[in-house]
Amino acid sequence: MELVAALSGLAFGLSLIVAIGAQNAFVLRQGLRGEHVALVVAVCAVSDAILIAAGVAGAGALLREAPAVVDAVRIGGAAFLLGYAGLAARRAWRPGTLHAAGAQTSGVRGTLAAVLALTWLNPHVYLDTVVLLGSVAGSHVPRQWWFAGGAALASAVWFTGLGLGARLLRPVFARPAAWRVLDGGVAVLMLGLALSLVA
Repeated sequence: MELVAALSGLAFGLSLIVAIGAQNAFVLRQGLRGEHVALVVAVCAVSDAILIAAGVAGAGALLREAPAVVDAVRIGGAAFLLGYAGLAARRAWRPGTLHAAGAQTSGVRGTLAAVLALTWLNPHVYLDTVVLLGSVAGSHVPRQWWFAGGAALASAVWFTGLGLGARLLRPVFARPAAWRVLDGGVAVLMLGLALSLVA
């Protein structure tokens, strides 16, 4: 029964995380650039594990009772995503200004700040990982922590595969035009996510 709960958590975790979003787009970009990939993957996987554990421990119920906190995170997340969309749009429109082809490397602090913001300022993370996953884990009592372990494993496997597997696409991104297309897509995605948060 423990294995069933863990596999259920693995499948449910993958169903939530595989959808392309701000965090996945950032991990993909870092993987393509070959910059601080291990750091980005580790931060995403550990953050998800913490959020999953919080959801299983009952934080989802607390969030449902504190809508003001969710609103504050929603507005902050929207502002961050709008800024990130602006940078991506600038790279796509004028690649020479911000080195869309990846010639300029990002520092560790900047990368860490970006991945933490994309993870912890994203209200969808709280709604999906803490509230929804925590609620589903409750249906697996007394094996809810096996379910959580499976979901955390799904996160770690996904981010590792995305970050390290991106190098297979590097030949495509040897052309600056490919980076412009990617950055244009990221800009549209981030703008859409930001607008959905404030709508």
